[in-house]
Amino acid sequence: MQPHQLNPAIEPQFESVNDYIINHLGSNVPLVEKIGHYIVESGGKRLRPLLVLLAANACNYNGKHHISLSAVIEFIHTATLLHDDVVDNSDLRRGKDTANAKWGNAPSVLVGDFLYSRAFQIMVEIGDMDIMKVISNATNVIAEGEVLQLLNCRNPDTSEEAYMQVIIGKTAMLFEAATEVGAILANAPKEQQEALRDYGRHLGIAFQLIDDVMDYLSSAEEMGKNVGDDLAEGKPTLPLIQAMKVVTAEERQLIRQTIRKGGLDDLEPILALVKSSGAIEYTQESALKQADLAIDALSALPDSSFKETLILLAHIAVHRNT
Repeated sequence: MQPHQLNPAIEPQFESVNDYIINHLGSNVPLVEKIGHYIVESGGKRLRPLLVLLAANACNYNGKHHISLSAVIEFIHTATLLHDDVVDNSDLRRGKDTANAKWGNAPSVLVGDFLYSRAFQIMVEIGDMDIMKVISNATNVIAEGEVLQLLNCRNPDTSEEAYMQVIIGKTAMLFEAATEVGAILANAPKEQQEALRDYGRHLGIAFQLIDDVMDYLSSAEEMGKNVGDDLAEGKPTLPLIQAMKVVTAEERQLIRQTIRKGGLDDLEPILALVKSSGAIEYTQESALKQADLAIDALSALPDSSFKETLILLAHIAVHRNT
């Protein structure tokens, strides 16, 4: 079951978002449209726009701008994917060739820029300055998070705190923005806006933590990308950071060397160390704590099927690999 199917009341709205996205990919430059359609239609779950819909409905919104606002969030997310794949030299995403693998780096970056600008065009049409403030700040923080990750790349001395700062910026920030702007659009009380902002942040952290676990546990078919991609790129994610704290000095040195040089030459012994050290369980427990914080934040919202779906999404986010 796809996330949008968890709540029957959301399904028609979700389909309207999909239609809106497709209808707003138009460009006078054929390659822009071609790459835009390729990446947008590549099989993502549209979790972030779904969060906008759920947050708005949970706050009793009755208008139509939540459809276009959901598309804004998806366009921004898609732009970050295009840019990320270029930075990471990735050739597989969601089980398909990345746009940069098919068309090259330059077109991918430029189409990412197009999607960013299209998102801001739509925001201007919505015309809510508070929403513009949240989303413009989010795009800035996301860019900073990506740069921080780049700085941490191949650095085996990256701390857990530095890692968390990266994932809050590059992943959780857009989750946070999605839920907060849904509440703002509904003109919800400040307490509910803050509650949904906090929910989005904790959900985003939990989601990324489990993504990082799955990089060491899942098959390419399950992940839609190459297993060990983070290791190959020299990214010191939490499973590696935690493993280095508890393994022997010799084993720690192997992990450090692998982070420094990247690549998959030592994939099997590193996988074995990550699994035997308890680092997987540690990261999963950290994700569960974040999911609990997300659910606790929703106590400020009135009971509804939409609130229940938000709670269910938090549970699903941390049990994707079990």
